[in-house]
Amino acid sequence: MTEARERAAARPHDRDERWRSDFPYDWEADASVSRRDLLRLAVITSGALFAGTLLLSLLGRRDDRRRGSPRAIPGAAALPAGEALYFKYPGEDDQAVLLNIEGTGFVAYSQKCTHLSCSVYYRAEKGELICPCHDGKFDPRTGEPTAGPPQRRLPRITLEQRGGELFAIEEAP
Repeated sequence: MTEARERAAARPHDRDERWRSDFPYDWEADASVSRRDLLRLAVITSGALFAGTLLLSLLGRRDDRRRGSPRAIPGAAALPAGEALYFKYPGEDDQAVLLNIEGTGFVAYSQKCTHLSCSVYYRAEKGELICPCHDGKFDPRTGEPTAGPPQRRLPRITLEQRGGELFAIEEAP
């Protein structure tokens, strides 16, 4: 037998103590959480996450757009072709953008990006609606996304000409 083996065989108790110092856990306390308890915790946590995700999904699909009363858009008559005018509709806290598209006329959209609700702005030199948060781009004629992460079109606002004023009537679904 080699010398190392003889020492190891002669002192099994020392080797056992070294192991305990490397892993100082009490086996009695290790059984305080059983596999069944751990599995129960994992199932409850997964169920809670699923329920929360389902709730957020349902709230996101809910049609919570408010039908505002018709509101005049001040300055719309003086808006030159190819320019944008920002206004509030349907409520005071809601932002919207009115575009005077050359050859098409007036079109209005909610200014809230359909990706993560950042504000959308009109870039006249490029003729596009942009969301600077994630470089989303929308077609100003249709509101359809043309680049970036947004997958849904911008909500369009129905417009109506009454006398010499332009009115925002409702946000179309």
